[in-house]
Amino acid sequence: MYHVMLVPTLNCPSNCSYCWGSKDNAGVMDIEIIKKVVEWLEDYREDPVHFTFHGGEPLLAGYDFYKEALPLLKEGLGDRGAGFSLQSNLWLLTDELAQLFRDYGVAVSSSLDGPKDINELQRGKGYFDKTMKGYEIALRNDLPVNFICTFTSYSKDLVDEIFEYFLECGFNLKLHPALPSLRGDNSDPWAISPEEYGKLLKILLDKYLSHLDDIEIVDFDHFCKSYFIRKGTVCVLADCLGNTLAVDFEGNIYPCYRFVEMPDYVMGNVRDKPRVEDLQQSEAWKIIQSFMDLVDESCKKCRFIKMCRGGCPYNALKADGGHIKNVDPQCTAYKMIFEDINKRATKEMMANMMPSDPSLKSGKRGGIMSLMIK
Repeated sequence: MYHVMLVPTLNCPSNCSYCWGSKDNAGVMDIEIIKKVVEWLEDYREDPVHFTFHGGEPLLAGYDFYKEALPLLKEGLGDRGAGFSLQSNLWLLTDELAQLFRDYGVAVSSSLDGPKDINELQRGKGYFDKTMKGYEIALRNDLPVNFICTFTSYSKDLVDEIFEYFLECGFNLKLHPALPSLRGDNSDPWAISPEEYGKLLKILLDKYLSHLDDIEIVDFDHFCKSYFIRKGTVCVLADCLGNTLAVDFEGNIYPCYRFVEMPDYVMGNVRDKPRVEDLQQSEAWKIIQSFMDLVDESCKKCRFIKMCRGGCPYNALKADGGHIKNVDPQCTAYKMIFEDINKRATKEMMANMMPSDPSLKSGKRGGIMSLMIK
């Protein structure tokens, strides 16, 4: 299965302090681009494709766009259509849209950084209430919503408060570290270091294992699954080149949504119905390929290479001024969490083999093996 991210626009009504993914006065995708996407993918690959609507704020495309786009994508690709996701702040969600997304099984995610006061500081005044209003619309229309929580240089020290908030609300979540961007420096003051991110992951894994029946933190499900099968299960832990693509409002194709509307990273356009071989000739493809080649050489002695594949090439590009010189700086954090998972798994296995040993029992938090086979 591969993944195509559709970015209807980079416009966004919110103004989050650390955001680098939006752009003022950006264009909005026309339904004709969706038709061209279907025509392109009909002969692109034989395996299933999952679509994610991203932005900016994808709901700015409007109800009429989605009413036509969803059936076009679902019916146009038949059995190869693997499903839909959407990332939104929910401000523009209506009952009509919620019902439409529910009917097409769209997995909706929104962004929430914890309690209202933390959101107000990081995402701007009014963000929390508007998102919660959209969430209530989703609830009354039986549309599930999961949340992405971004940890910043400010909120990393409030991990207990943030975790308790999500736990009490019964919200499942995905973690995200605030990171620097190729688009500008506004996110730099909010970014957390790889060491800080690694420590944060270890703290939250410990909390997660104590509340497996009460909350889901999907990052740890992926980290544990990747450790178990020795293969990354999300894009930042896998060879994403060619398996993750993004399409902007004009039909331009990029390696992923992080590169959208950056001309140097355009690989082609859906109107031309490029084959895989055509995309491989683009400079953008060659840049990402150079990252993969560097990982094969630099990380070949690392025991976690198959689990993370050097991390995200975008992060590596940003760290080295737009050039590929090193692996993802978050490598430090990935090693920290995989080492922690390894220690926990070893201790849990030993406890199962020797249940009478009190030293092993006392250290067992429980559940790490269940996450591996989840």
